[in-house]
Amino acid sequence: MNVLLDPDSGLAAVAAAAFLAATLVPLASEAVLFAWLRLHPEQAHLAIALATLANTAGGMTSYLLGRLFPARAQAKLEPRALARIRRWGAAATFFGWLPLAGDALLVAAGWLRLSWLAVLAFSAAGRLARYAAIAAL
Repeated sequence: MNVLLDPDSGLAAVAAAAFLAATLVPLASEAVLFAWLRLHPEQAHLAIALATLANTAGGMTSYLLGRLFPARAQAKLEPRALARIRRWGAAATFFGWLPLAGDALLVAAGWLRLSWLAVLAFSAAGRLARYAAIAAL
């Protein structure tokens, strides 16, 4: 049986896909959300909120990993991500949903010890905008 057909397990699949996609796991959470919305359009607000929450939690996991990096690890971080974070600060994490580059932005934000609350706010806003755009399709 298709997991997306069952409302409870389908929403769990949306959340799991959204969380994993925000980590280094190459997963298209947008496709899972889109499929869910095609099957259950009446639950669009709930699915968008859940996907945003789970994807933001996954992004904040990357931020936390960045906080755990020792100072000597700077050379191993993506140089463009570090430059963007240094220039734009937490606002750059609005684009934390981008594949690969977004992970690097959040790790860099953590490594630079940017305010977790600001990173959370900008990151969640970007992810919400992306999922709302998917739902509008």
